[in-house]
Amino acid sequence: MFEWLNVWLDDWVNSDNIEMEYINTNKNINRGYRKLRVWEEANLLFRLIYNKLQEIEVTKLLFKVKAQIEDSAFSVHSNIAEGYSIRHLKENINFNNYAIASLAENYSQIYSLFMVGIIEKEWFELYDNTHYSLENKLIAYNKSQIQQLKDNVDWKKDYKGRNS
Repeated sequence: MFEWLNVWLDDWVNSDNIEMEYINTNKNINRGYRKLRVWEEANLLFRLIYNKLQEIEVTKLLFKVKAQIEDSAFSVHSNIAEGYSIRHLKENINFNNYAIASLAENYSQIYSLFMVGIIEKEWFELYDNTHYSLENKLIAYNKSQIQQLKDNVDWKKDYKGRNS
């Protein structure tokens, strides 16, 4: 359905971006979230939003509102990383739920800006498709984690980050 988004994301991930240099170095068990497609797309969504907010004049949008929008978008990839790094399946599911909730918060904020004309239709459609793709992937990822929990599949880990 969103093949164009996957192509765009693949181009971004496989490009000569300096970010990829850092993604592919200094790997360890705690940084495994960097291989997750949902984490990559969450970072892409944040970049899309951040760049758009930089274009909006201060007179049209208060600093506080911009900060709230950036914070909700920033929370998505942060929660994915934090949940993964705890290395405990139930906690990972909880943090994925926080990431999904942050996505909902961010959508509501961006939709409101679109409705009052601060954000144009073309950009909103790009945002909406990007957001929708990430949201569905994150929901599917969380469902798979919940199924693993039901099936008593233990998290593959070399250490315990907390008592299980």
